[in-house]
Amino acid sequence: MTQEEESKSGEKRLSDDINVLKAEVAELSLDLEKTKQAVRRLREEEDPAKGVYRHEEIFRMQQEKLRLDVEIQFRTNKINRIKLGIEELEPSEGLKNGFLF
Repeated sequence: MTQEEESKSGEKRLSDDINVLKAEVAELSLDLEKTKQAVRRLREEEDPAKGVYRHEEIFRMQQEKLRLDVEIQFRTNKINRIKLGIEELEPSEGLKNGFLF
């Protein structure tokens, strides 16, 4: 599947290079910190007495924070799988034996 086909399908395969994945984790971590700071700033700007509410922006930023958390976790898990030598398409031992756990 080419990169163009992947972007059309909405799927993006993670790299198999640990250094690339670590760089992506570092970049995503910076974005995560910026998002956390933005949420704090928006909460501080709220003033119910004056009718200033930022609930929609806070909600969107919290969704972004959760998305970044998941992206970081995906890359961290991929790094761990590469280090352990686990193939991505390889079923687990339990699944091979007919167990789901």
